[in-house]
Amino acid sequence: MFNALANAVVHRRKRTLVIFLLSIVVAGAVGSMAFAKLDTGGYSDPKSESSRAYKYLTDNFNVKDPIIVLIVDGGSRAASDPSVIKSATKLEAEVRHVNGVTSTLSYWSAGGAPTLLSKDGKAAYLFAYADTTNFSTVGEIGKAVQEKFDGKFEGLKVFASGGGVVAHAINTKISKDLALAEAISIPLVFILLVFVFGALVASAMPLVVGISAILGAFFIIYLFTLFTSVSIYALNLITGLGLGLGIDYALLIVNRFREELHTGKSVEESVKTTVNTAGKTVFYSGLTVLVTLSAMMVFPLSFLKSFGYAGIAVVTLAVAGALIPLPAILAIIGKRVDKGVVRKSAITPKEDGRWASTARFVMRRPIPVVLVSLIILGIFAAPISSLSFAQVDSRVLPASDKAAIASQMVTERFPGQEGSPIEIIIPGGVSKSAQVDAYLKEVAKVDGVVRINPPQSNGKDLRVTAIQAMASRTIAVEKVVHGIRNLHSPDATMIGGAAADFTDSQDGIAHALPWALGWITLSVLILIFIFTGSIILPIKAVILNVLSLCATLGLLSWIFIDGHLKYLLGNFTVTGSLDTGTTILVAVVVFGLSMDYEIFLLSRIREEHFAGKSNMESVATGLQRSARIITAAAGLLAVVFAAFVTSGVTSIKMMGLGVAFAVLLDATLIRALLVPALMRLFGERNWWSPKVLKRFTLTH
Repeated sequence: MFNALANAVVHRRKRTLVIFLLSIVVAGAVGSMAFAKLDTGGYSDPKSESSRAYKYLTDNFNVKDPIIVLIVDGGSRAASDPSVIKSATKLEAEVRHVNGVTSTLSYWSAGGAPTLLSKDGKAAYLFAYADTTNFSTVGEIGKAVQEKFDGKFEGLKVFASGGGVVAHAINTKISKDLALAEAISIPLVFILLVFVFGALVASAMPLVVGISAILGAFFIIYLFTLFTSVSIYALNLITGLGLGLGIDYALLIVNRFREELHTGKSVEESVKTTVNTAGKTVFYSGLTVLVTLSAMMVFPLSFLKSFGYAGIAVVTLAVAGALIPLPAILAIIGKRVDKGVVRKSAITPKEDGRWASTARFVMRRPIPVVLVSLIILGIFAAPISSLSFAQVDSRVLPASDKAAIASQMVTERFPGQEGSPIEIIIPGGVSKSAQVDAYLKEVAKVDGVVRINPPQSNGKDLRVTAIQAMASRTIAVEKVVHGIRNLHSPDATMIGGAAADFTDSQDGIAHALPWALGWITLSVLILIFIFTGSIILPIKAVILNVLSLCATLGLLSWIFIDGHLKYLLGNFTVTGSLDTGTTILVAVVVFGLSMDYEIFLLSRIREEHFAGKSNMESVATGLQRSARIITAAAGLLAVVFAAFVTSGVTSIKMMGLGVAFAVLLDATLIRALLVPALMRLFGERNWWSPKVLKRFTLTH
C-alpha cells in the first residue's frame, strides 16, 4: 500500500499539489461557516430521566426555563418601594420588546412573589423567556439584553445572567482567546521550527500539514453541524492538534527524507523510502491517536462527542497531509529542502550523539533511573487525592466578567436557585393526593432543599418545584438529586430541572467511562502489537502512559482545585473541582499523543534491532535518531497548547496547561529515561510474542 502510494505521489507530484491546494481553499471557505453553528451547550444526556422530564414539562405544562435572569437592585430602597416598582415595571416592558424574547416574569409582575425576592429585600428577579432552545439564537438574545440593560436603569442597578448571557460571554471570550492564542503560537512555532530544522524551506513543511489539517477539519465539522450539535470548544482541539500533529508528522517525514538524501539516494528514491518507512510510522501513529480520540464517541453528551468528531477529522487530515501533499512537495523541491540554512548542525542527521550517550548512561543504571523517575512521577501525582469533578458554569469566566458577577450575585443574595429549581413531575398525581403529600414531606427533609413550592396541576398530572440551596452545576447538588430519587415516590415520578440534568450528565459520563477506557486500552494494545510484534512493549506503553496521566491530573488538581500558581497562569476562580469534560478531553488527548511518541521511538528501535544490532545498541541508535524529533515535536506542541493558558476561560486554560505539561513530561522523563531503562531490564524479551501470533504483525 505504502509503496503504491509513494509511486503515485512521486510520478504525479504536480497534479497532487494542485489538487491539494484547491481542496484547501474550498475547505477553508466552506469550513468557516461552521463557526456560527457551534454551541456552548451539549452537557445533557438525551436518554436520561431529566431529559424525559424536560420533554414532559414542555408538552404537558408548557414550562420553559428562563434564558435570561436579571437581578434588579434598588440599592438602598426596598424592592417594594413605589419608585422601584415604577422603574422595574418599565424595565420589564422594555425587556419584553427585545427581539426573540416572548415573555417575562418578575417579582413585580407576579404580584410581589416572595420567592423572587433577595434575602435583604432590596433586589428581585426578572426572568425572560424565548420559544427557541437553539444555542446560537439564545446567545444572541443574551447579548442583546446584556448590552442594553446590564448596568444602570432609572436609578436601578441591573445585573444580567442566565443561560443566554453566559453562553454569549463564553462564546465571545473563547473566540477572542483563540485568536490571541493563534497570534502567539503560530509565529513562535515558526521561529522554533526554523531552529529545529535549521533551514527556512524545511521549516515551512509542518505548517503545510498543520494548516491544511485545521482547515480540512473545519470543513468536516461544518458537515457535522448539518446533522448534529457540535461544541464550540472543538475549535480549540482542532487548532491545537492540527498544528501539533502537523509538526510531529512533518518532522518525522522531512527528517527521514534528509537521512535518505544524505546516503546518496536520488530525490525520487528518497521520497519512496521515506513514505515506506516514516510514512508507515505516521500512518500507524495517527491510527493510534485516532482510535484513542474516537473513545469520546462513547459518552452520551454531545459536548464530549464533539471532541470525537473533531479529533477524528483533524487526525485523519494530518495523516493524509503528511502522506500525500508533503511527499509531493519534497519530490518537487528535492535537495532545496535545505535552502535558507540557519543552523547547519540541524541539517545533517548524526549516527551518534548526546541522545545515544544518554541512552547508554541510562541503560548502565536502569534500576536507579526507574526508581528516581517513579518518585518524580509520584510527587506530581500526589495531589490527585483531592480530585473532584463538576461542569462548566459562569465561574469558568474571569471573575471580572459581567456575567460572572451577576451569577455570583444570584448565589450570594438569593436564598435558593429560583431560576433553576429541581422539577418533580408526578403523572396522574391529582388522584394520588395522600401519597403525594407524604412524598413531598420527605422531599422537604432532604438536606439542601430550601423550600417546596405548592403543586401545579394540568387537571391530571402534578408539577412541583423544589428550591435547592446550591447552584445547579456543582458537586453538592448531586447529593440532593440522588437523595430525592432514593425516596419512595408515586409511580412514574420523574425528577428534572437543571440540577437533575447536571446529575444525569455526571452519571452518564461515569457509566460510559469504563467502556471508553476499555476501548482505548484494548485498541492501543492491539495496534502496538501489530506494529512491533511484541507482547511486552504494548503493555509497558500503556502502563507508562497511565503514570504520565496520573502526574498530569495531579498537577491540574494542585493548580485548579488547590488554587496554586495564579500569579503565573492568570487569575481564575477556584471552584474546588475540575471540569469533567475538559479533564476527560485532556486525558484522552494526552494518552493519544503519548502513544504517538511511543510509536515514533519504537519504530526506529525496532528497525535498528531487526537490522542486527544488539538490544542496547538498537535502543541507543533508535533514541539518537528519534529523540530529537520527539523532543522538538513535544516542545513545539507544548508551545501551541501553552498559548491556550492565556485564555480567560478556566477550562481552556486547564486544557492548554494539561496537554503542554503532559507532552513535555512524556518526551523527557518517559521517553528519554524510563523507556530505555525498561528496555534494558527486559532485554531480548522486549520482542517476544507467541509464534501463533506472529502472522498478525506488520512486516517492516
